[in-house]
Amino acid sequence: GHVIPVILAVLLMSTVEKWLHKHVPEMIDLFVTPLCTVLITAFATFLVIGPIFSILENWVLTGAEWLVTSTGGIGALIMGALYPWTVVMGLHHMYNVIEAGMLSGSLGLNIWMPIASAANFAQFGACLAVAIKCRNAKLKSVALPSSLSASLGITEPAIFGVNFRFMKPFIAGVIGGAVGALFGSLTHLGATTYGVTGIPGLLAINNIPVYVIELLISAGIAFAVTTVIWKEEEPKKAAAPEAPAAPAEEVPTVSVIRCAAGTVLQPVKGTVIAREDIPDETFASGVLGDGVGIQPSDDKVVAPFDGTISSVAESQHAVGIESNGMELLIHVGVDTVNMQGDGFTCLVHEGDAVKAGQTLIVFDREKIKAAGYSDTVAVLLTNSDDLEGVECGAK
Repeated sequence: GHVIPVILAVLLMSTVEKWLHKHVPEMIDLFVTPLCTVLITAFATFLVIGPIFSILENWVLTGAEWLVTSTGGIGALIMGALYPWTVVMGLHHMYNVIEAGMLSGSLGLNIWMPIASAANFAQFGACLAVAIKCRNAKLKSVALPSSLSASLGITEPAIFGVNFRFMKPFIAGVIGGAVGALFGSLTHLGATTYGVTGIPGLLAINNIPVYVIELLISAGIAFAVTTVIWKEEEPKKAAAPEAPAAPAEEVPTVSVIRCAAGTVLQPVKGTVIAREDIPDETFASGVLGDGVGIQPSDDKVVAPFDGTISSVAESQHAVGIESNGMELLIHVGVDTVNMQGDGFTCLVHEGDAVKAGQTLIVFDREKIKAAGYSDTVAVLLTNSDDLEGVECGAK
């Protein structure tokens, strides 16, 4: 049920992956980087991130129990306001430990349950206000069932789908939950079980009429505050579509790869060679897909068909482009990732729509050769095994 440890683990994984991409040789990067990224992140999560949040959880539990049992209504007020935030962080299930301890105590009553019920029912009131006030049909279709779910004690759809998304309804729910929890504490509400809140809590509460009043106070305040402070944003006018980039003056006419899905035109001027003759074992072996190599006589890579840029290397020496099921990799030079972008200028970004002949990369052949690398351009259909009738060679 924890959210923050997962977020931290993903951030760590992203950092490790970027570092490995920069330092692992390109020939083994495809295999080594994913494996090491998963192993490092897994060990760090179980040995560092997990234990830290276990300690944090114990601190929160101790503090919450003290607030609820030792400070009268003030503690209930504070915890009623804090409870929705622990739901956002995925820490709210830990309160079951407090509830179980209360049931085994001298009173035999779970006085935490009315606090959680007030907080949850307030989020119901805030979400219901959004559902009634909004004009957007899509938002209304989300808010109405989410509010119903919250009234039954399941608040995640209301919080994450509506209230926390707009924040003001969430804050209104925090206010309503705090006031309702204070009322429940002052009227000595308690439950004979744990794990149920909202309307189902009627089956376990020690004073049903007072409990109903608590729920109405929580939801009513949240509903009223949301109605006052939240305003639906006006839909933004659709921006005029950008004109497609103008194609280069010269569109390639020679095809280098042909298949049932389409044709790949020659993306750079030069001599077309067989894939097996590319001076790199990874490309030549075909492990990255079938295709050709080109010994360039020009310093410009252009789009070989109309498509969408699917990836751009950080060092700007390679791009991926997709169209009609074809996934093409254009890689300038061998081991040129080690040049860290020196001598390369990529003119497109991931997600860009491009036209055949549009310039994608400008590179400096002399710099590549001076650095001791081959300037051979690899043009590979990375999903060639999934395509029919793949034929490679200049034609």
